[in-house]
Amino acid sequence: MARRCAVTGKGVQTGNNVSHANNKTRRRYLPNLQQASLVSDAIGGMVHLRLSTHALRSIEHNGGLDAFLIKARDADLSLKMRRLKRLIAKKQAAKAAA
Repeated sequence: MARRCAVTGKGVQTGNNVSHANNKTRRRYLPNLQQASLVSDAIGGMVHLRLSTHALRSIEHNGGLDAFLIKARDADLSLKMRRLKRLIAKKQAAKAAA
């Protein structure tokens, strides 16, 4: 499983550990990823994702997973999230038509 956020795309970064003597060794900065189960009203169930804490806060700030994905640009989302966005839009359109 990749260390990458499903929504924001945040991933591993690299840098240096720098000692007091200015010795430099390579290190990795890992994103703060959490397993999250989010409720989707349009789908009518839970969606299990591996998200960064920043993405979780953004989703909550925008009013939930459905509202966040509808507002988000497709270029900013991963393939899995674009598919989920299309499914949510389809379900919402069917619900509005009924």
